[in-house]
Amino acid sequence: MSAQQGEGAVRAGSGAMFDAIAERYDMLNRVMSFGADRGWRERTVDALALDDPNGFDRKARVLDLATGTGDLALRILDRHPAAHVVGIDPSREMMRVAQRKAEKAGADDRLSLLVGDAQQIPLERASVDAVCMAFGIRNVPDRPRALREMARVTRPGGRVAILELGEPRSGPMAGLARVHIRHVVPRLGAWLSGAEEYRYLQRSVAAFPPPDEFAEIMSAAGLSVLEVRPLTFGVCCLYVAEVPAQHEEA
Repeated sequence: MSAQQGEGAVRAGSGAMFDAIAERYDMLNRVMSFGADRGWRERTVDALALDDPNGFDRKARVLDLATGTGDLALRILDRHPAAHVVGIDPSREMMRVAQRKAEKAGADDRLSLLVGDAQQIPLERASVDAVCMAFGIRNVPDRPRALREMARVTRPGGRVAILELGEPRSGPMAGLARVHIRHVVPRLGAWLSGAEEYRYLQRSVAAFPPPDEFAEIMSAAGLSVLEVRPLTFGVCCLYVAEVPAQHEEA
């Protein structure tokens, strides 16, 4: 759930904010999602469609934005041993945790970590096979710009998969899920971590557009939306898109 780096005072959702909770971040995610975040990441890796149709492991180059402590990047590398992941995040402390985890997993030679901003990705046009972002897009001040950047750096036909929390608006479990997001998650996070930053979580989730609206923003940024998949009663949503073959940089 990494975010973009602010300047001066620590901005809610900024990289500096996440520096303060980097060492506790993974444990908090497990507890507050009741372990569901692992399954959500697996679905995100599936959505990238990195498997070669002939059964060979592709030497894919994947960009993981808001890479944080590297959970999603490491799942990609574990499932695709020939792949290389570039992880970008504004939080240096979160990426220090990611580096340690990659070294422990023996995958540090296939993970490149860069301090950066999703609104200005330091990569060449059409230089990656796929882009993913887990729990970071809601923290980006200029989301359309970030989405255009994702489309720019992804090769034509490559996938963009975005995983983000949301407030369920319909369904039999929607009310209970909203209570969890609005009240349980921020209080539990603040209590477990001693960090008031987790109270920001509920506000940022509530402010994020509904799934259909965000899908329209993705389309306007030049992405062809393939699927919008609610997960766990709509607490989380997976947005899957593709860069059109005739995509031109805005």
